[in-house]
Amino acid sequence: MIKPGEVVGLVGPSGCGKSTLARVLAGYEKPKEGSVLLNGAPLPSKGFLPVQLIFQHPEKAVNPRWLMRSVLKESWDPDEQLLASLGIEEEWLNRRPGELSGGELQRFCIARALGPNTRFLIADEITTMLDAITQAQIWHAVLEAAEKRGMGMLVISHDKHLIGRVCTRVMKWGSSRTL
Repeated sequence: MIKPGEVVGLVGPSGCGKSTLARVLAGYEKPKEGSVLLNGAPLPSKGFLPVQLIFQHPEKAVNPRWLMRSVLKESWDPDEQLLASLGIEEEWLNRRPGELSGGELQRFCIARALGPNTRFLIADEITTMLDAITQAQIWHAVLEAAEKRGMGMLVISHDKHLIGRVCTRVMKWGSSRTL
């Protein structure tokens, strides 16, 4: 269980199912057994889902034909302060995903997930393709937004230093699959 405002790390070896678990928790896949509950009720099957997953590979999370302005407005219209805190430049809003670098595209995916109705955020290796300075900028912005809104977060990463810095609790996922 992840409480509102709590930042929990999830670590484990490659291929053990961390990303699959993230997709189940976010409602993209059905669990083989058991259920995923949000405030004691099943996840909604229609409309906005208050659990948002930021994927490791942003190019798979956006429509390649849309302008980035439309990608953002698909879920909400972020304010300029959030966009600036993530390092998103105004001119990027009129570009398509293929016209951005992977890091630039990931910033948009993060902004889209940080909507006002998001209650829980799942961050699956969201900054692995970024340089150290950009990683720090992104994590600062994400943690600030999560704290302001009381969002619970699940951070999936192989970066033990990151997990140690941003998480209040760490869970290990592996062959025993215990949470």
